[in-house]
Amino acid sequence: MALSFHNFRPLLKSFACCTRRRRLRLFGAMRSASGIARRSEDVDEGDPIVRRMVDGIFDRQTSRLAEAITLVESSHPVKRKRGQLIASAISSRLKRDEKMRSFRIGLTGPPGAGKSTFIEMFGSFLSARGQRLAVLAVDPSSSTTGGSLLGDRTRMPQLSRDPNAYIRPSPSSGTLGGVTRCTSETILLCEGAGYDVVLVETVGVGQSEFIVSDMVDMFILIVPPASGDELQGLKRGVIELIDLVLVNKADGDLMPAARRMKAEYTSALKLLRKRSSVWHPEVLMVSSLDSKYGDEVWKVARDFKKKMEESGELYLKRSDQQKACMWNYIRNDIMTSYSK
Repeated sequence: MALSFHNFRPLLKSFACCTRRRRLRLFGAMRSASGIARRSEDVDEGDPIVRRMVDGIFDRQTSRLAEAITLVESSHPVKRKRGQLIASAISSRLKRDEKMRSFRIGLTGPPGAGKSTFIEMFGSFLSARGQRLAVLAVDPSSSTTGGSLLGDRTRMPQLSRDPNAYIRPSPSSGTLGGVTRCTSETILLCEGAGYDVVLVETVGVGQSEFIVSDMVDMFILIVPPASGDELQGLKRGVIELIDLVLVNKADGDLMPAARRMKAEYTSALKLLRKRSSVWHPEVLMVSSLDSKYGDEVWKVARDFKKKMEESGELYLKRSDQQKACMWNYIRNDIMTSYSK
């Protein structure tokens, strides 16, 4: 429907019916908003807060990293502009030193698959071997109140006290795909802070939510036993993009069901088109109650990274991810501008 003066007539009529005090408050809010916009334009790379945050992140100060992530996630124009400048400064320095790049691993799966419990076991295993890791856990936000529980730390009591680990829960804030609006920037900040491995845990997702695959090097799907048959594995969507399938809770009475699930997914993956010339997705059975499975998963992950780096596919993948990230920013900015 084309916009015309008649479309705005009811709005103008209601505005005219407002009391003088109400109109003054509206005009004051408009002036305040325009002032905030002007102040956000005044922020640049030389801003003392930006410089302090960037220096603190490269000095591996966890407090500065947490503050920078808060700025990136903020909806306030000035704070968001500072967060973007911090991410841009860190990105420029990382481009000059590729050795600072982290190994990014995305973990997704349906609700109740045991993602957080697996991260507790796997993260503790990596920390014990001298790896510094950051865990970015995304929690769903309420569709009625907009709030989020952010309770992933409760399932990671040991890892949350580990000095080699940093856990950051974030609300999805209505963003689809299992991640947040600024997950890519948060990963970048963690790389600047010197973390060797960045684990991105999505919210409990379905078959069509796989945006995190455009942000990580390795994409892992965690499924519980008895979560479907071979046809479920053949359905298009997230299964086409994964690099490793983990059948979790493979212990006790669930062991027979886990074996059947592994056989069905192994058979289904053989029928899917290969995405890489050097890697074919594997299926492993794991139990978050036994740390020996952390060693098995880490061996597969290192093998994946080595083959992808030697073939050059990892660098091409990151280049494509930067393009996808750019288009996501454009879409988000357009939606934000129209929602105001």
